[in-house]
Formats: sequence, structure tokens, C-alpha cells
Amino acid sequence: MFYCHCRMASATLSGSPPRIMDVSTATVNRWPEILRAESEKRRELVLQGPHVDGRIQTGGLDPTIYRLSLLNYLEISQCPSLTQLHGDLGLLSNLQSLILCRNKLGSLPSELGALKQLRVLDVSANELQSLPAELSQLGELSTLNVSCNRIETLPAGLGRLAKLSSINISANEVRRLPEELFSPGLEHLSAIAAAENRIEELSGDVHQLPALKSLDLSNNELTDVPLALADCCKLKEINLKGNKLKDKRLEKMVNSCQTKSILEYLRAGGKGRGKGKEQEPGVKEESVREKTRKKRTDRQQKDKKEENEDAVEDVNQMIVKVLHVQDSASAFTVKVAPQVRDVRPYVVCCIVKGMNLKPGNALKRFLTAQIKLHDEVCEKRTTATIATHDLQRLKGPLLYDARPPKMLKIVPLGRKEMSAMELLRQLQFEAAEQRKQKKRQNMSGLHKYLQLLDGKENYPCLVDAEGHVISFPPITNSEKTKMRKTTSELLLEVTSSTSLQICKDVMDSLIVKMAELNKFTFDHKEEVVNDAELDLAEDGKVSDLVQKASEEFGSPELLVQQVRVVDTDGNLRVVYPSRTDLNTDMSNLTVIR
Repeated sequence: MFYCHCRMASATLSGSPPRIMDVSTATVNRWPEILRAESEKRRELVLQGPHVDGRIQTGGLDPTIYRLSLLNYLEISQCPSLTQLHGDLGLLSNLQSLILCRNKLGSLPSELGALKQLRVLDVSANELQSLPAELSQLGELSTLNVSCNRIETLPAGLGRLAKLSSINISANEVRRLPEELFSPGLEHLSAIAAAENRIEELSGDVHQLPALKSLDLSNNELTDVPLALADCCKLKEINLKGNKLKDKRLEKMVNSCQTKSILEYLRAGGKGRGKGKEQEPGVKEESVREKTRKKRTDRQQKDKKEENEDAVEDVNQMIVKVLHVQDSASAFTVKVAPQVRDVRPYVVCCIVKGMNLKPGNALKRFLTAQIKLHDEVCEKRTTATIATHDLQRLKGPLLYDARPPKMLKIVPLGRKEMSAMELLRQLQFEAAEQRKQKKRQNMSGLHKYLQLLDGKENYPCLVDAEGHVISFPPITNSEKTKMRKTTSELLLEVTSSTSLQICKDVMDSLIVKMAELNKFTFDHKEEVVNDAELDLAEDGKVSDLVQKASEEFGSPELLVQQVRVVDTDGNLRVVYPSRTDLNTDMSNLTVIR
């Protein structure tokens, strides 16, 4: 499990005494990553690994990092020389995610409470012994990970974190979970991970958490489990292994991970309970049996109702799993050439697997949805442009470049190879002819996007490793990577001349829409037709080639694989999806990271 790895990392990093660096007396040179983030007004900054750690050890963390007020994601990780944070952390007023894992931080500054927009705080695998009281001021916080530290007590005020949905305090020295953690006000708290601590008691108030789905209290010092745990109506996963429970029957269920049996056992009253009171004088035996039967019937009806509600929830649920690639050799990358800065500087990409486009009108619905996103979210392509590619028909890594119109060669959708200049001239001619024929001023199709390139000396393009131009935003894609019914792995691309955040917002919307479409296709089990058969079919005979959808339909789940965008020196510019992406309020969408 994650916290186990963290504990190992923490032990490794604590081999030498912490070194506190006072940056006020150190000679600090501006770090290139921070200079670049400042000049390009970036929203994300990732600093990690031995190279960064060496600079911290020599001169401390560059304090000008706190000037980056536009940041909404900051990660400083795997730097054992980072023992304290100096400077006004509160200046990062737009920060939504702060990742400070696998360092050697001994404390967190009180200025943490000034980060009013913070949603994710990860300070796992450090040397923290306590958390600042100001933590309770983070009203937007939804995810808190303080695992693999040396924390003995949790700060007061956790009950005020009304939007908290997940808390991980595993692998610490906590003896008691504060009563505030079970406050009815924490209506979104769905996961509590508190394994490998020294917790001696679980409060009966745990039933006051209406959204609790997962509870991990393994390897603690519990001897009893409160019966009220059975009243957590949404609880689906309980881990109580490694505790010395007095009730040996319950302990056997716990070791077998029988969540349903545990809840039923607790609901019945546990050991020595639930057998009914002794018959009182004058009370007929039939009356006692009738009450017992009625109670059992009511419980069965309630259980059936809850199962039906869970079944409906599961049927409507859409699942997106994120595959983190990081710096491995298999990481798919897009290198950005300096020339695009003055043309269309922002690009975000990712890979999606599991999209089923074979059945019925699945492909048509997908392309129609893309057009709608272009018109609405992308504001008629003026703020951003979406491109989708068949991943199997291109070779990475990719280059995001800007080239003169005469030099940019592409095979546009449905056309022969030509230069960008030739394509635009042809589209302009078609637009003029269309206006004459239809006697109207408004243009349609690709023609209405021509003005977006007015005044540009170079045109943006995405080029694969074999030199093929696969995208010419905001005009068209290449015929080479065109989507087909047989496409199962997609490369998604969003570019913009406005901002990086717009690219990410559009990509979020696209993936959510894909999850909806894939779920719809899965649920309706449409008939399947493949491209090869359609291409060979004569008019009117397509129905003869349609096969029934009794074939394998797979799963409606989507797998989203990260793609790294780097500069020509290999420095990371953006990775999508990051931890701040795909954060949606949709109740029927689950993102597994």
C-alpha cells in the first residue's frame, strides 16, 4: 500500500540529521524554472529530484518562488535537503494544490492558513511531528495526506473543513482520532486512512459521517469496534486487520476482509448481543417471536432498499482511471519549439484508452460532441482548438512547431497533400464560391476559421517522429491519423493562443464527455460495424454486414495516460492530467488517480 512505501522512504531520508538552511543569509541565484514560470505566467510548477535537491543543499530554496502568485499547482518533492519553508507562503493566493512529499520537513509554516483556495495538501513522507492549527482555516480543502510522518496528535478544528473528502494519516504515531473528525458537518468525507498508528479506540460517532465509503484502521491498537459502525450507510470497505480485538469471531471476519459480514454482525449486536431479552412474566412466547420476526423483516427490507440504491448508483457511475507515467522511458512526450511562442504557445495532450467507437453511431456521436465543444467551450475555436488522433497511426515523440505557410505540408482530412498556403487559398476560394451560391455572408465548415490565422508569419503544427504533420490548428487534422470505428487508443490534443488553463479546462470537458458517451454506448449495446466492411459495402447493402452486439463490449471505464509537454532542453512545461485536473463535482463520475 502507498503508506508502506512512504514509511520506507521516510526511514531512508532520515539517516542523517536535518539540515536547516537560512535563505536570508544565503546567496540565492534565481532558478531557471522559477524565472520561466514567472515570465510565461505559468499555473503549474514541479521541482523534484536530486538536481533540485543539490541546489537546495547549496543555497536553499529560491525564495522568489513566493512571487509566483498565479500558481495553482506547486510540487516540491524528493528533496531531503528541504527541512523548512522560509518566506511568505501566503503570497501564493491562487494555489489549489500543494505537494511537498518525500522531503525532510520538520514543520509547516502558519502562513499555510492563508491559502484560501487550497484543495489538495500532500506533505507525506516528511519528518513532521505536528500540524499547524491554521490548517483548520483551509475552507476549500478536499484532500489531506500527512501519511508517513511522526505526528502524535491532529490539530483542533478539523470539523470546520466542510469540503474535506479524503484524509490519510497512515504511518504516524497518532493515539486518538479527534471527535471533530466525526462531525456531521463533514458531509463529503468518504475516505479515512489511518493505518499503522497507535489508535486505541474508534468513536461511536463514526456513524455521523453520511458519505463514508472507506475506513482503514489496520495495524493499530483497537480492542473493540463500536456497533454504530454498522450505521454508516455507504460504507463499502473496512480494513481492521492487525488489531487485537477481544471478539475473536469478529477478528476472524476482519482477517478475511468480509466487509458485509462485519457490518451484519455489528448490526445484529455483536458477540453476546442481539439474542433478545429474557422473556418477562406475562409476555407470551408468540409475542416475543412476532417482534423478532418483524424486526428481522424490517431490517431485510431496509438492506434490500440500500442494495437497490447502491445498484442504481453503480449503474450510473462513470469511471476514469489516470495512469501516471512520470519520467519513465515509456512516457509519451511532446517537445515544444521556441517558434510557437509568438503564434499559438499553449498545448496540452493526453492518451485515452478504452473508448469503444465500433457500435452503431458511437463514432458519429463522438465527432458531433467534439463539434459542440468547439462551438461552446472553445467559443467557436477562438479560445482553443481540439484535435483527436488514432494513436496507432502515429509515432512519438511529437514536436509542436511553427513553420512558414509554404513549408508546412499536410494531408488535410479528405484532401490530397498540400502546403498550408495552398490549403488556405483553396478554402478561401471555396468560401467565396459558397457565399455566391447561397447569397449569404456567413461562412460554414473550415472556412469560418480562416481569419484566426490572419497576420501570422508562421503556422502552428504538430509533427510526429516520422516527420508527418498530424495537426494544423486551428484549421484541420491529418487524414493519416483520422478517427475510425476501429480506433481504440486516442491521442487528444488541445491548443490555444490564450492560456494554458483554458487548454486544461477544455481537455477536462472533453474527457468527461467521452466518459458519458462510452457509458451510453456500453449501456445500449448497439450493433457493431467495422470500417473495412463499410468501405467495401455497396449502397443499400450495409445492413447485410451488420453483426449483432452479442460480441464482447468490454468495459465503460476509460484509462487516461499522462503526456508530458517539455521544452527543447527537456524541462517540463506541463503534464496532463495532473492532480488538479479532472476535479469535477459530478456525483456519478469517479476519477481514480
